[in-house]
Amino acid sequence: MHKICLKLFTVGSRQLSVKSYSNLKTIKKPDYKSDNPLVDLYGRRHTYLRLSLTERCNLRCQYCMPAEGVKLTEKNKLLTTDEVLKIAELFVKEGVNKIRLTGANLKRIEGLEIVAMTTNGLVLTRQLVALQKAGLDILNVSLDTLIPEKYERITRRKGWQKVMMGIDLAAQLGYHPVKVNCVVMKDFNDDEIVNFVELTKDKNIDVRFIEYMPFTGNRWEVDKLVPYKCMVDKIRAAYPDFYALDNGPNDTSKGWKVPTYRGQVGFITSMTEHFCGSCNRLRITADGNLKVCLFGNSEVSLRDAIRSDCSEDDLRTLIGAAVRRKKKQHAGMLNISRMENRPMILIDTLKPLSVPKSPTLKITSPLLHLPPMHKAPFIQTIARLFSTDPTAQSDLTHIDQTGKARMVDVSEKKSTHRTARAVAKVKVGPKITRLILENSLKKGDVLSIAEIAGVLGAKRTAELIPLCHNIPLNNVNVKVGLDTNKEEVVVYSTVQCYGKTGVEMEALTSVTVAALTVYDMCKSVSKGITINEVHLLSKSGGASGEYSTEEITVRDYNRQPNTRLQPYVGPV
Repeated sequence: MHKICLKLFTVGSRQLSVKSYSNLKTIKKPDYKSDNPLVDLYGRRHTYLRLSLTERCNLRCQYCMPAEGVKLTEKNKLLTTDEVLKIAELFVKEGVNKIRLTGANLKRIEGLEIVAMTTNGLVLTRQLVALQKAGLDILNVSLDTLIPEKYERITRRKGWQKVMMGIDLAAQLGYHPVKVNCVVMKDFNDDEIVNFVELTKDKNIDVRFIEYMPFTGNRWEVDKLVPYKCMVDKIRAAYPDFYALDNGPNDTSKGWKVPTYRGQVGFITSMTEHFCGSCNRLRITADGNLKVCLFGNSEVSLRDAIRSDCSEDDLRTLIGAAVRRKKKQHAGMLNISRMENRPMILIDTLKPLSVPKSPTLKITSPLLHLPPMHKAPFIQTIARLFSTDPTAQSDLTHIDQTGKARMVDVSEKKSTHRTARAVAKVKVGPKITRLILENSLKKGDVLSIAEIAGVLGAKRTAELIPLCHNIPLNNVNVKVGLDTNKEEVVVYSTVQCYGKTGVEMEALTSVTVAALTVYDMCKSVSKGITINEVHLLSKSGGASGEYSTEEITVRDYNRQPNTRLQPYVGPV
């Protein structure tokens, strides 16, 4: 079991020795068949959830909060206690066995093995006993210096003595080890590394040195970074027998120890030796956004989904879609410092994906980026709503004897297992293809949102297509992928039910809504997006029997105008 995670960064005026952590090689090839929403396409099973309970902090650490401060989220937009518990319980049901909190305590949830907390330590002497009684198993305390004056400079507040007293109390209460997190910065506290190691001599303390990482507003510079290897060399100069420990498969901290010392030392090497290949962590921000990677800027709002009365199954689908979009590894040191991300104090400020509020539609599934529906005045029309072609009567089932539209009576039909599969393709072009591949579009993760929209579209078919029956669906499986060679997004939807009528319309509506969602999210980049080849691939069940067709492949052609000035004579 392990805790705290922070990672990645960039290079500048000096060269760093950078290598991918070896366990990245163990990442599996993409697996699109896993039913567990917490398993990503590379086989990483996420069993560790970090829950932020507040954006507020009584310190102003320079690497965490911009000097000008941050705009806090309105209270009514933060997760309530009930919402936190609902999210925590759902993740535990799906396999999370460890939750780390930033901010307060959490009641025990059946199936949860470990409750951990990260704190600045200022009020530990007042609260730790109560937290331990409530079930707190593991404690991390942030402390970046052993010199009170430096503490005031980095945190912009007093309180160093209180933090030290809190660490001592934790050790007395039996937290073995007490974990102390130290962000190391060149020319600020790198001269104290050996002093921190000395803390482990007589106390069961695990000091964790964290490579300085870039977040929005912390003015990160590569020259402030002290690489892992440099820290080890500095410690070995003082303790020649300093040796590496064996680490667990999901450890973010590389363990080291001075022989005969009671405690140990760890290094969190997000910048110089990332550990993406074994990452098992997800994060929920205080305002309810799911971040699958600390350094990614893609977020999904679970808060909006819950407040829109999203069912547990849809919430699980939403989480699974986000997890499956987790990248193989983070962007790397050359890119992270240039990426927009929340300040660490918020792990916020980026606009989250949200569920639009509609005055006429109660949304029960999240992440559909469609404009709100508005009431419009009734307008009388004289359009004919029926057919008078007598030859069509025998073939069109949705008209009555007079030619007026009607819903087919299915009361005498037998219930059977029915399945339909449809496809749609969205031609987006090279620029949007690149942006989707990099997950850099302003509206967020296009493919994940389109998948959720497709599920919602299938469930709402009877409300969109006037003469469709409202039938209970057993399963809707939407897959949205990016074909980089053809520069298009491909949408597949498979819909299943046990009923008296087929689900072809549900499958077609599903891929159409997903395709429209792709258009909506990408239209700011280009209006030249085209939706093509929406059609049914197969159906089974029902009196009309089986149907299947080969997927249509449209051969591309030269779209440039013919500019010949002279008539062309010759073979074509």
